[in-house]
Amino acid sequence: MKVIDFRFRPNTQQTISGIQNSKMFKGLCESIDFSKMKPQTVEEVVADLDQHGVERAVITGRDCETTYGAKSNNDSVIEFVRKFPGKFFGFVGLDPHKGMNAVYELRAAVNDLGMRGAAVDPYLAQIYANDAKYYPLYAKCCELDVPIVFTTGPATLVPGAIIDHVAPRYIDFVARDFPELKIVISHGGYPWVNEAIIVAQRNRNVYIELSEYEFSPMSEAYVQAANTMIGDKILFASAHPFVDFRQALQTYEKLAFTPEVRRKVMYDNAAKLLGLGAATAAKPTGDGDMRETVTSIVREVLSRMNV
Repeated sequence: MKVIDFRFRPNTQQTISGIQNSKMFKGLCESIDFSKMKPQTVEEVVADLDQHGVERAVITGRDCETTYGAKSNNDSVIEFVRKFPGKFFGFVGLDPHKGMNAVYELRAAVNDLGMRGAAVDPYLAQIYANDAKYYPLYAKCCELDVPIVFTTGPATLVPGAIIDHVAPRYIDFVARDFPELKIVISHGGYPWVNEAIIVAQRNRNVYIELSEYEFSPMSEAYVQAANTMIGDKILFASAHPFVDFRQALQTYEKLAFTPEVRRKVMYDNAAKLLGLGAATAAKPTGDGDMRETVTSIVREVLSRMNV
C-alpha cells in the first residue's frame, strides 16, 4: 500500500540537535526519551521511506520567533525539498505577529521556492486560531490555493503555552470565515476528540491527522468516525522524528479501519488534498471495450456533424 506521511521531518543531525536544544521542546524531549532517535543523512532517510512504501512526506516549518525567540526553520525545509522534490512537500512555517512580512514570506515561498502549503502553531504564537492577526495569512493561502496545517495537541511541557489556544472550536470559526481554505488539524485536535471530529464533519474544507494520539484515551472515536462519518477527512501522519515513522506505520496496521477507509487514510485523502492521483488505478480496459468506446465516440461526433 502506498503511503503519504502528512507530518514528517528528516532526522538529520541538524534537526535532532535543533529539537533537543529548543527551549520549547526540551521538557517534551526528556519525557519521551528523544535521545533514542539517531541521526541519519537525508539520503538515508529517503531510502528508508522508499523501503517502507512512503511515497511522499509533508515537512512543516515552524516560526515562533516573536514569542520564543527561536529562529525559523524554514530554510531547512526548503533545502530538504530542493534536494528531493519528488519525495518531500514543504509547508512554510509562519509567525502571525510578523504581519505583512509573514504574508510576503508565504507568497515568495509558494511562488518562488516551490513550497506547497503553510503551517502555524497557535499555542506557540500564544493567540487563538481565529485571532485577526492570522486572517491575512488565511486569505493569502486561499489566493495561492494552498493548504494550511494547524499544529494542535496538548503542547506537553511547552513553557508559556496555553492549551485552549488550539481547541478545534476556534478552527471552526476559521473554516466558516474561509470556506475555500484547505485546513489540516494536526495531532487530532487532542484532547478535544469529539470536537475535532465534528469540526471536520461539518466543514468540507477541514481534515484531521492523528499523529501521536492514536491510542490515547478516547482515541477510538477517531477510528469509529473514520469508518462511519469522515473517512474522506483523516490523514496518516507520523510526527517523525518525535515518533519514528516505522513505528507509526505499525500503529496504523493495528487500527480497525475498514479496508476502503484505510486506503483513504494512508494515501488517497492526502493525495487529493495535495493534488496528486489516487492510489488505486482504474481497471484496465480490454481491447474489445476500448474498440467499443472509440466507436461510440466516433458515432457521437458524426451525429453532431449530421453525417
